Amino acid sequence: MSEQNTSCAAFQRVAAIDPGAVAVRSIGGTRQLTWSQYAAQVRDVAAGLAALGIGRGDTVASMMANRVEFYPLEVGAQHTGATSFTVYNTLSPEQLHYVFTNAGNRVVICEAQYVDRIRASGVPMETIVCVDNPVPGTLSVAQLVSLGRSDFDFDATWQAITPDDIVTLCYTSGTTGNPKGVEISHANLGFECRTYASVMPVEFGDRNVSYLPTAHMADRVMNLYLQLYYGTQITVVPDRADLPAALADVHPTIWGAVPRVWEKLKAAVEFSVATETDPARKAALTWALEAAGRKAAAQLAGAPLDDTQAAEWARADDLVLSKLRAKLGLDQLKWALSGAAPIPPETLGFFFGLGIPISEVWGMSELTCVASVSPPAEARLGTVGKLLPGLEAKIADDGEYLVRGPLVMREYRQEPGKTGDALDADGWLYTGDIITEDADGYLRVVDRKKELIINSGGKNMSPANIENTIKAATPLIGALATIGDRRPYNTALIVIDAESAAPYAAAHSLGDDSVAALAAHPELIAEIARGVAVGNAKLSRVEQIKRFTILPAFWEPGGDEITLTMKLRRKPIAEKYAKEIDRMYSAEVEDGVHEPAAGPA
Repeated sequence: MSEQNTSCAAFQRVAAIDPGAVAVRSIGGTRQLTWSQYAAQVRDVAAGLAALGIGRGDTVASMMANRVEFYPLEVGAQHTGATSFTVYNTLSPEQLHYVFTNAGNRVVICEAQYVDRIRASGVPMETIVCVDNPVPGTLSVAQLVSLGRSDFDFDATWQAITPDDIVTLCYTSGTTGNPKGVEISHANLGFECRTYASVMPVEFGDRNVSYLPTAHMADRVMNLYLQLYYGTQITVVPDRADLPAALADVHPTIWGAVPRVWEKLKAAVEFSVATETDPARKAALTWALEAAGRKAAAQLAGAPLDDTQAAEWARADDLVLSKLRAKLGLDQLKWALSGAAPIPPETLGFFFGLGIPISEVWGMSELTCVASVSPPAEARLGTVGKLLPGLEAKIADDGEYLVRGPLVMREYRQEPGKTGDALDADGWLYTGDIITEDADGYLRVVDRKKELIINSGGKNMSPANIENTIKAATPLIGALATIGDRRPYNTALIVIDAESAAPYAAAHSLGDDSVAALAAHPELIAEIARGVAVGNAKLSRVEQIKRFTILPAFWEPGGDEITLTMKLRRKPIAEKYAKEIDRMYSAEVEDGVHEPAAGPA
């Protein structure tokens, strides 16, 4: 039966396993949906959308925070045969115009706060459904459901969906120009969920936390789609500031985060130890973190701990580390992930040392999200694991990694030229990533092909590797962009971490914690110079950062400098900060331009 390989068939099977179990909840469980309630709402939503004329081949958009209502609305749209997708809440009317025109949706389901922006996009919508407050000219969810006809054949409708139908669109982050709408089929999705779970086990009742935007393919796969196929329980986090509280509430069994979240967790642990006022407690935490550090260093070096060190780590785990994991809410994890962007291996090592089972994944929207990973017990930190079973790969002469198999997207919507650039006639996807593979099949991402730096001496370098090495040395750096293409040496534009700024200012009695004041403060400059020097010591001489500028600004996701998925927009950065960049290459060191601390570099 063809319907066995659709997300709708998966949902119907899973919803019947334990109808009284909680499927979706808010932090603290003040709002929750059981599987039976979820399934009933999916049926009602599908009936309402069908009454509006939505069916196979149509497209439905959503625009809202991570909330309980999203799930039955999204899955209900899927059951009509429609392609359901989410747009980022930060998109401007102009950006919404592009996405809605490309997607061709006639319906948007959103929060009331976005109605004016959707209307300002200039794309005529037949129906806007508001999930929270009433807005004139829109439908409430109750009104949508009331449209459902008694003769709507729900089962026949979802059973008519085929594996080749498009289940969702994922709009790429658009580091260069407009985003592209990646078309992902039910067959792509089924293969992703089943194959991923064959490597990283997922079971009914596994607990996860949804805090990334639902427009992000990482959230869709790790929460929405794994739930449809395996019956995980999701706790929604509408405000990322509440993530620590959510983790402590849920104690997830499976969880993934982008590198910035892992880096902030690491900084929070280190900050709590540094500011601990009880001498005995501080001594115990320091001792335990030192034992954890030795375990991390051994894992990064690919060598086991000796018996004495292993015994000390076990003692530290029993007395301190296990309690620290429980406090973080990360004590019941079967596995944890880092993905979506490169992460310093030292950061992965830090959590491994704490006893958190962590793996790095690699993938892209064009590959339905995750394409490589290894279970934590087999993970090699600094690699992104092995290619998932059932996929083929080869490395082109210039180092670009090519993938073929059931995860490869159908096409970019309404972009035949760009589809042809990415997908060849034999089905190979040109990923744009430079990746190496070792003798055991472990993959290591070097960088994006188009982002490699070639200096004036002809040396090829990975800016992402340089940036991660420097960032790992100090939590004060929120972002940095390495400059060096066709230049005699490398420099960096550095942005202070927004969440570390105020605590740093308070701890050092700086008084003024504005970004402009901090960027010019001698103590903070000296601390960052020290971090750059420590990072430089781990880089080859030609890769090292010789000068840097601390910008009096924070870079916000979706802004000029960083995409919504936290990737650097390198070309716009180079254009926007051209004057600051040129000043770093003056013969003399100009005011506001700094050099790494003397010593380690």
